[in-house]
Amino acid sequence: MDWFWPEGFYTIVMVGGFVFGAFALKLPIAVALSAAAVLGALVGGEWFPVRHIVEGMFGYLDTILIIATAMIFMKSVQRSGLLESLAAWVIRKFRRAPLMLSLGLIFIIMAPGMITGSSTAAVLTTGALVAPVLMKLGVDRIRTAAVIAMGAIYGMIAPPVNIPAMIIGGGIDMPYVGFALPLLVCTVPLAVFTALVLVYPSLKRRAGDEEELEEELRRMEATPLSVRLMLPVLLMAVLMTGEQLLPSVWPALGMPVIFLLASLSALVSGGRRFDFLDSSTEALDDAIPVLGILMGVGMFIQIMTLIGVQGFLVVSVLALPAWLMYLGIATSIPLFGAVSAFGAASVLGVPFLLALLGRNEIMVGSALSLIAGLGDLMPPTALAGIFAAQVVGEENYFKVLRVCSLHGVATAAWGIFVIAYANEIMGLLP
Repeated sequence: MDWFWPEGFYTIVMVGGFVFGAFALKLPIAVALSAAAVLGALVGGEWFPVRHIVEGMFGYLDTILIIATAMIFMKSVQRSGLLESLAAWVIRKFRRAPLMLSLGLIFIIMAPGMITGSSTAAVLTTGALVAPVLMKLGVDRIRTAAVIAMGAIYGMIAPPVNIPAMIIGGGIDMPYVGFALPLLVCTVPLAVFTALVLVYPSLKRRAGDEEELEEELRRMEATPLSVRLMLPVLLMAVLMTGEQLLPSVWPALGMPVIFLLASLSALVSGGRRFDFLDSSTEALDDAIPVLGILMGVGMFIQIMTLIGVQGFLVVSVLALPAWLMYLGIATSIPLFGAVSAFGAASVLGVPFLLALLGRNEIMVGSALSLIAGLGDLMPPTALAGIFAAQVVGEENYFKVLRVCSLHGVATAAWGIFVIAYANEIMGLLP
């Protein structure tokens, strides 16, 4: 394996150009990816291959539509008052059962990430909603930020929407089908572990201020929880499960249409009145950075394949001994994810999956996406950590990352374990 072969040189140019653009020039991640793709094409002798660039830009069109409509759905249920009402109901229901309350709260934090595929969306919606409640329940500020950051990352990886898994699968033409249970295997144990370590001890001691908590709950319950208010979530669940359970008779609407129909139902759910057009515009404004990254990732992968970089990376990874490959997965993917978790999934996740084709591809792809998600904890970007710190009013986000470090190591270790025993774990699933 010689990095002075043309493909090795192209690899250095593309990855180096991406890192230089993102860090030195402070370009948006999407622009840095696109510029690196064009640079790779020029160096590889393809000049400016318009067909491949446009084809790459729209390579993840399905994923882009899913994320855009999912963001509209989350903004709709947020404005209708459903998120606050649901969180208040969970807290009242399990207030005297700290174990169940701990698990319920981290699931609430995860929910927006599960639907949108974005850890940032989870931190800034339910994370911001749950943060004052956690602190009033007795969880200190730094731990509150840490649990929000980790819950947001696990939500980003959990089904039904997992963008890194879609990117990794797209790199080898593997459809995003059958990932639900493997992704739950990857995320649920870690979410439970995080809740037990960071939330449960404080709730068990009941160290919070009961009067302040009661005041916060009354504010959140301004829109009472009811079956009608739950209409958007119930409709989404029915449409999604019906398509999978009764494929011969159920209309195949697709996830974007399902999200839009569920979003529109929020207008008649009896919650707070809101302007659907204004809500959708705000949701798309929030989603544009993620959508741009996906277009840049598509271009980057297309040019990598065109000039032989992807094949070179696969051959390079195959030449590594098994232990070094696992070490490389656990370290290089999160570190590269400091620039972009989606970029790490495309540049490194795809070659590692191709090198591990002897194992169940869906389970391996799920575990690789889990490890890629750790990029949102890596400085200097550390999106999940920085936003979680801002939500609780902590200026030094490194204090949050220090608490998250144990859970980050546990996440990487669990991901490697799942990869190593992918076939055996998949055999245990129904």
